[in-house]
Parts: sequence; C-alpha cells; structure tokens
Amino acid sequence: MSTSTTVLIAIAVVAAILLIVAAVVAIAARNRRRQRRAEEIRERARLATARVEQREALAQETAAKARAAQAEAEVKAAEAARLQEHAIRHQSEAATSREQVQEQWKQAESLDPKARSKGEETGDGRAPDRGAAWGEEQGKAAEAANYRDTDSYRTTP
Repeated sequence: MSTSTTVLIAIAVVAAILLIVAAVVAIAARNRRRQRRAEEIRERARLATARVEQREALAQETAAKARAAQAEAEVKAAEAARLQEHAIRHQSEAATSREQVQEQWKQAESLDPKARSKGEETGDGRAPDRGAAWGEEQGKAAEAANYRDTDSYRTTP
C-alpha cells in the first residue's frame, strides 16, 4: 500500500473517530439538556402539588365549616319548631279559655240581660267590647296553625 493510501485511510479513521466523538458529545449534551428540562418540570410540578394540597386543605376546612353551620341550622330549626309548637299549644289553651269566658258572659247575660246595660258600661256609655281580643287571638291561632301546616320551618336541602 502506498503512503498516500495509508494517509487517506488514517485521515478517514481520524474523521470517523471525530464524527463518533462529535456524535457522542452531541448526544451527551442533548441528554443533559433533557435532564435539566425534566428537573425544571419536576420543580414546577412540586410547587403545583403544594398549591393543590393547600387548596384541598382549604376545601376540606370549608366543607367542615359548612357541615358545622348545617348542624347548627338544624339545631336552630328544631328549636324553632319546638317553640312554635309551644306557642301553638299556648294559643290553643288561650282560645279554649276565651271560649269558656265567652260562655260565662253568655250565661250571665241570659240570666240577667239588664245587668249588661247598667253595670258593665264603660265611662263613655259604651258596653265593653269582649269580642275584639277574642278576634285577635283567633287570628293569631289560625296564622300559627297555617304556618305549622306548611312545614316551612322544616325544609332541609
């Protein structure tokens, strides 16, 4: 083989080695860039994970507050219902008592109709109005009964 052929082969081998080295360096550089990029993405993901966990904690806290408020509302609704029933019972008892008093007035008037005109007049010459208070009680009792029948205080979501 001639020297020129040997030189050409040596140059070709060196060129091939240089190409291989350049390819290895390029691949290594590409891998380093990819690793840096992947690490940046991981860091952003860690930060995003921390924000998501904070949001989840806030959501859980808000849900707990909502449950507590709902429970408190249910307790208050039960108390309101109990008080409403208590008021209705009192109004019913008052209405019964009012009926008994009215019956007593009727009985007294049937026994002595003149007593109303002379002994029970007010200072201005008018007879007392026994029905006005009775009418107010009846209206309130009816209103309370309607309220109770609509179950508006027991509505739950």
